[in-house]
Amino acid sequence: MDNILPVIQPAQNGNNLPSNYKVGVRRHTRQVNIGGIKVGGGAPISVQTMTKTKTDDIKGTVKQIVEAYEAGCDIVRVTVNDKEAADAMAEIVKQSPLPIVADIHFNHIFALKAVEANVAKVRINPGNIGSKDRIRQVLTAAKDKGIPIRIGVNSGSLEEDILEKYGYPTAEALYESAMRHV
Repeated sequence: MDNILPVIQPAQNGNNLPSNYKVGVRRHTRQVNIGGIKVGGGAPISVQTMTKTKTDDIKGTVKQIVEAYEAGCDIVRVTVNDKEAADAMAEIVKQSPLPIVADIHFNHIFALKAVEANVAKVRINPGNIGSKDRIRQVLTAAKDKGIPIRIGVNSGSLEEDILEKYGYPTAEALYESAMRHV
């Protein structure tokens, strides 16, 4: 099994970090542009937060985004968990002083609407989106507009065959699921 993550053994100092871990040392990653904010690839660390409002409350959501901006936030994630939230995205993007990351829940149409609204990034969980065709539609639409995608996985979205293979949601299972979609 080549795709298994290494198990980190407790270090001699009593914490769970490997003994060669150094605070502040960053690994080399590819840089991504999220609405003008560069992330990874040696860019300065950016601050991201998430709104807590019901997304279809455009006024309340934008108010929280403005407050985050005034507090020094660089990027804001907004849940897109129903049709009303998806419909609100264009207006939120238009009014937002920060790049918007659309956090998509369960429906590829919500992701397509977020891309149409010109969000800065889309976060999808392929296990919750559905068929490969639906995932491909989202990836193609985002690629056509130059919008980066973040693949997220969690224990509730693991594919059946992976759950059967590992027995329960292990770190290795989550990794294997994510790598299917990269």
